Amino acid sequence: MSAPLRIAIPSKGRLASPTTQLLRDAGIAVPGDDRRLLVPVEEQDIEMLLARTDDIPTLIRDGAADVGVAGGNQLLEHGSDGLETLLDLGYGSCRLVLAVPNASGISATEHLAGARIATSHPRVLSDYLTAQGLTASVVTLSGSIELAPTIGAADAICDLVSTGETLRQNSLRVIAEVMRSEAVLLARVQAVPDPRIAVLQTAVESVLAARPKRYLMLNAPDSALDAIVELLPGLDAPTILPLARSDMHAVHAVVNAADLPRLLHPLKEAGASGLLVLPIEHLIP
Repeated sequence: MSAPLRIAIPSKGRLASPTTQLLRDAGIAVPGDDRRLLVPVEEQDIEMLLARTDDIPTLIRDGAADVGVAGGNQLLEHGSDGLETLLDLGYGSCRLVLAVPNASGISATEHLAGARIATSHPRVLSDYLTAQGLTASVVTLSGSIELAPTIGAADAICDLVSTGETLRQNSLRVIAEVMRSEAVLLARVQAVPDPRIAVLQTAVESVLAARPKRYLMLNAPDSALDAIVELLPGLDAPTILPLARSDMHAVHAVVNAADLPRLLHPLKEAGASGLLVLPIEHLIP
């Protein structure tokens, strides 16, 4: 009997909640309010390993987990050897930036030559500086990066930002962007042939594909059917079904949620009635 599929997920931080929600939406019964770090989901032959996001690429590479979720920045920092990126997950978007105190005379990357730069991403920063042809002192810190210039530990920082509010609160300004990152689904290369990983990937893909879509149903008089169908920018050709009334058809279509505000009124004006919009849980195009 094979061991349960072990999925490593963030135990805390900005990726924890959306990752848990994504897996639950995909049908994985992620337990809630459980203080254990290794939680069995016995009915699905799965174990959830709750870990620090920074550790997840290493845990997967070393065989402590088969698959998991981490930030793309962590993948670059810890190296992608032995790992395969299965999916970009579309959340946890952030930027790794270079920032300096507002009062600093540094205004561009080239001014950092010889400077001390504090970061929790020394590998990514060192590669960036090398690519820019710069030599600087990289100060590795695991927390409170924004305080480094204030306490005299560094001249600049290289840190992750989402809104930039933390930088503003610490009187820092961005001078360059090093990389952009979002959450990714990773697997150990040796584990990828496991069919359970393909099942998980398809389930997650179907949730991600469904989130920006809605299922639209409406009734259309035959005299206006062509005009109504023409208005629908659906995923594919809409489904048209006859109704009990001989002069009407039902029209079903998958549409972008963002298109609905501009669609509903023209559809109504064209003669559509009984319009119903439903969320979609899973979608495999």
